[in-house]
Amino acid sequence: MTDANTKIKSTVTDNDVVLFMKGTKEMPQCGFSSRVAGVLNYMQIDYADVNVLADEELRQGIKDYSDWPTIPQLYVKGEFVGGCDIITEMTLSGELDTLFAENGVAFDKEAADKIREANG
Repeated sequence: MTDANTKIKSTVTDNDVVLFMKGTKEMPQCGFSSRVAGVLNYMQIDYADVNVLADEELRQGIKDYSDWPTIPQLYVKGEFVGGCDIITEMTLSGELDTLFAENGVAFDKEAADKIREANG
């Protein structure tokens, strides 16, 4: 197992929710990362953010680990959930609320409802 793979596995195992992204949750550095971080921040999710721009090996490693070609990538309880389009769809359909609830991840339901109202 490579160093990047070991680091990724440890990160997704040690944190309930992890977002591998370009930039940080406070300062996303691409529109797709910004959209997903914005949803998680607005819903008040406690999550670990991993800036793939800070480590080229990690940037490629996460794509290999998930077999998913793009970033951002969201993990919940060690499981890969998806990228920006999937997270957007899940947010608007309510599936993301269900996923968090089923996995015991605290979130602001009212904020999630407001996202759907604004985009409905």
